[in-house]
Amino acid sequence: MNTRPGNTTAAFISVTTLFFAWGFITSHNNPLIASLKSTFNLSYNEALMTQLVSFAACGLTSLPAASLINRIGATGTILAALAMMITGCLLIPVVTQYQSYALILGALFLLGMGVTALQVASNPLAAALGSPERSHFRLTIAQAFNSLGVVMGVNVGSTLMLGSDLLVPGYVDITNPAGNAMALGAVSHAFLFIAAMLAVLMVFIVLSRRRIELATAGIVSAPGTSAFEALRSRWAVFGAVAIGLYVGAEVSIASVMINFLNEPHVLGLPLRTAGFYLANIYWMGALIGRFIGSWLLTRVAAPRLLAIAGAAAALLCLTVALSHGHVAAYAALAVGVFNSIMFPTIFTITLERAGVAQSSTSGLLCFAIVGGAALPYAVGKLADGAGITIAFLMPMAAYAVIFVFARLAIGARVYHGTSADGQAMKYGHV
Repeated sequence: MNTRPGNTTAAFISVTTLFFAWGFITSHNNPLIASLKSTFNLSYNEALMTQLVSFAACGLTSLPAASLINRIGATGTILAALAMMITGCLLIPVVTQYQSYALILGALFLLGMGVTALQVASNPLAAALGSPERSHFRLTIAQAFNSLGVVMGVNVGSTLMLGSDLLVPGYVDITNPAGNAMALGAVSHAFLFIAAMLAVLMVFIVLSRRRIELATAGIVSAPGTSAFEALRSRWAVFGAVAIGLYVGAEVSIASVMINFLNEPHVLGLPLRTAGFYLANIYWMGALIGRFIGSWLLTRVAAPRLLAIAGAAAALLCLTVALSHGHVAAYAALAVGVFNSIMFPTIFTITLERAGVAQSSTSGLLCFAIVGGAALPYAVGKLADGAGITIAFLMPMAAYAVIFVFARLAIGARVYHGTSADGQAMKYGHV
C-alpha cells in the first residue's frame, strides 16, 4: 500500500459529510413525487418522471465528471458539483411560480447533474482513504451516513411537502391555480432549505480541501487517463450493470412506497403517515443495515454478504407481488435492510476487480445508474396496468442479477489503487 501524507481519518470524515448531503437531497424526491402526483393529477408513470430526469443527469454527467477529476482533481470536482446543486435548488422556487411540471423537471435535472458529479468524485475517495483491505468497510460506513441523510431528508421533506392539509381532499382544491401555488410553495421552501445547507457544506469542503488532497494524492485521479478506459474491463462493465439494476430497484421501490402504503388493499395510510413509514422503517432499515453491514464486512467477505442480501431482497419482492395487506407492506419495507450494503459492496468489488484507473471505473459505475432508469419506468407502467403489488416483480429480477454478480465475484482476482498513469496494482484474491 502506498503511504499517503495527511490525516486520512480527518479527510475521511470530511468526505463522509458529502454522503450525508446527497442522501438528504435525493431522498426529497420521494415525498416530492407524492406531492407533484396530487398537485398535477399525474399517473404513476408521469410522476416517476422526477426520477427519470435524475437518471438522465447521471447518463450525461458521469463520464465527463470522471474526465474532470483527472483534470482538476477530486476536490475541485466536488466544489463544482456543489455549486451546480445550489443553482438547481435555487431554480426550484423560480420555476414553481409558473406551475409547470416540465420546468420543475428541468430544475431537478440540473440538480441531478451536480449530485452525479459529487458521487463520481466521492465514492472512490471514501474507498481510498485507508488500507485497501478495509475499503468495503469504509465505503459502507460512508454510505451509512448517506442513509442517515436519507432518513432525515424523507422526514423533513414529508413534513415540508406533505405535512400540511393541502393534499387532503376537500381542504383545498389543488386543481386550480391558487391551490397549486399553495402546494408548490411548500416544495419551494424545502429546496431553499437544501440550498442553504449546501452553501454551508461548500464552505466546509473549501476549508478541508488541502487535507483531502494530501491524503489521496495520486490515488483517485489519473491525469491523462481516458474516461472510457473502464470499458476495457469486463468486471467494470459487469459491475456497472449491477449498480444500474440496484439503483433502479431501490429508486423504484422508494418512489412508489408512499402511494403503495396509501392503497386501500395494502394499509390505506394517509400520504403523510406513509411518508413517515418510508423514512422510519424502509430508510431506517437501510441505515441500521449499513452499520451492521460495516461490522459484518470485517468478518465476512463482501461478495458473500452481497449474495445473501441480493437473494433476500428478491424473495421479499416476490412476497409483495404474491400477497396484500400487512404482509405485502412489511415485506416491501423490509427490503431496505437488505439494500443497505449493496451499493458500497458492488462499487468496491468492481473497483478491486476492474484493474483500471479508479476515476474511470467510478465514472462508468455512476454512468450505469442511467441504465436503472428503465426500472422506474417499467414499474410505473406495470403499476398502472396490473397493480402496484405486481410491479414489485421488476425489482425482484434486478436483485436476482445482483445475486449472480456476487456469486461470480467470490474468489476472483482483485487489485487496489492506480499509479499516476492509471496502471492497476495487483493486490490478491478474495
